[in-house]
Amino acid sequence: MNICVIGLGSMGKRRIKLLKSSRMNLVIVGIDNNRERAEGVADEFGIEVSLSLADIKLEADCAFVCTAPQSHGAIIRECLERNMHVFSEINLISDMYEENIQTARKKGKVLFLSSTPLYKAEMQIIDNNVKNSGKACAYQYHVGQYLPDWHPWDDLKSIFISDKRTNGCRELLAYELPWLQHTFGLIKKVNVINRKLTALDIDFPDTYLIQIEHANGSVGSLMVDVVSRQAVRCLEVLNEELYLSWNGTPDSLYEKDIMTGELKQIPAGEYIHEHGYEGFVNEYAYAKEIEEFFKVIEGKEPVYGFEEDKEILRVIDDIEKEE
Repeated sequence: MNICVIGLGSMGKRRIKLLKSSRMNLVIVGIDNNRERAEGVADEFGIEVSLSLADIKLEADCAFVCTAPQSHGAIIRECLERNMHVFSEINLISDMYEENIQTARKKGKVLFLSSTPLYKAEMQIIDNNVKNSGKACAYQYHVGQYLPDWHPWDDLKSIFISDKRTNGCRELLAYELPWLQHTFGLIKKVNVINRKLTALDIDFPDTYLIQIEHANGSVGSLMVDVVSRQAVRCLEVLNEELYLSWNGTPDSLYEKDIMTGELKQIPAGEYIHEHGYEGFVNEYAYAKEIEEFFKVIEGKEPVYGFEEDKEILRVIDDIEKEE
């Protein structure tokens, strides 16, 4: 199978590394309009690179779109028009969603959207335990990391997380809300307080306190920020018969045994950590969603897609509109 990876920043390189380690018979070409970056990836991974999709000699079967979210819509359209299945990183904005959904259907191509938490063992265990309890839950969840620490090797103003349309808080929400809705039920209502607490040169709030009401009766308190100097992902889930706590890593998931009163660790599967990333970044989940993409091409129903994401982005728009 022939694969093109478009956008050779941190996510593009992650996808190339995982594809090369997948044991599949793949031919990979990288595409990036930054010549220095493209040549660096060619040297690092031993693959052919090009400055544009139009220049590649390979007739690609699939594309991994790993550029900044603002450019995704047009790139996805071009890939579909070239009869490729498409794996897209988080989009953050719904530009060209309907057009690309319809084009994919017309051409019989898979339009697959990354939603990494849905493939994490911890989230799957939490999901099973919440649903098996058979009752509405309350949860408290804090996700945060200081914005300049996301890509310390880049100038903050040069990357999409500093752009108001695709800002860091919006990315955290787009990353977390799909699994929260999958586990706790359809998001029915949100109440929001936001603030700008940093002196960073950004024109959007850096802190959100969000109360979430789910259609099945579950309720949650979600804090999302790009202020915390300690990267944090901290969750508590409870109802009368359930207590779970998780601090973002596979070894930090605990459940209280109601009968004995003991807080017990729940083993959460394989953990692959890449040097330079925070401890809660598990490469195994990124590998699993690539695996899922190829299964969807073979006919499996996707776990999450552009139709569901359109609704999540609408919820995020509502969150950002709140004063």
